[in-house]
Amino acid sequence: MKVFLGSPSIKSNFNENLWIYIETKKTNQSIFKLGKKKIEKNNVLVIFLNDLGIVSKKEFYDIDNLNKLKFSKKTTDNIYEKNTYLYNLLTSLRDKVNAPFKKAK
Repeated sequence: MKVFLGSPSIKSNFNENLWIYIETKKTNQSIFKLGKKKIEKNNVLVIFLNDLGIVSKKEFYDIDNLNKLKFSKKTTDNIYEKNTYLYNLLTSLRDKVNAPFKKAK
């Protein structure tokens, strides 16, 4: 498999027999868009290997298929609160570090 396609872009942390190859190609839209790039190709190949390392299943997604995928709207709530003493202290320190220095007269 690696001889033909090379190393996968992503290997699953939970399943070593799941390999994902990603191909993306961007091109400039036009002079008037000032450097904005348009995605021309966005292909994803998902390969499932069996225990012997032989391809058991493959799924190919192109830019049209990827646009049709539904993603979950659920979000994870943060455990911490932003108004804690430690948060306020660290935010204040960050602001002081990032603030420009004033010249003394």
